[in-house]
Amino acid sequence: MLILIAGPYRSGTHDDPVLMQQNLDNLESVALPLFRKGHIPMIGEWAALPLIRLAGSNKPGDKAWEEIQYPVAHRLLEKCDAILRLEGASKGADEDVRVAKERGLKVYYRLEDVPDAG
Repeated sequence: MLILIAGPYRSGTHDDPVLMQQNLDNLESVALPLFRKGHIPMIGEWAALPLIRLAGSNKPGDKAWEEIQYPVAHRLLEKCDAILRLEGASKGADEDVRVAKERGLKVYYRLEDVPDAG
């Protein structure tokens, strides 16, 4: 399965780049285990951040950021088979789960609940 990993990225950081990187590191911490279970992990920021830079964003929440950050995850969900929602307050990740459920995708809340492929 192609699985979107969702959880806090900007939430609770007050846009501190160090805290945002820690959140990204947390999201990425489950990517390799998902891969080793036989799946393709995806994190929205992997696709969004380069685009945000290319669009000329100067800070989180500016016009370019808003144009790209959340729409990328929603477009990815059109291709994903499931979502893994990590713990932590995040309006964006909660919205990802809502969209995933609306599309009938599987939603997992723990890495252990994701079945091994094949």
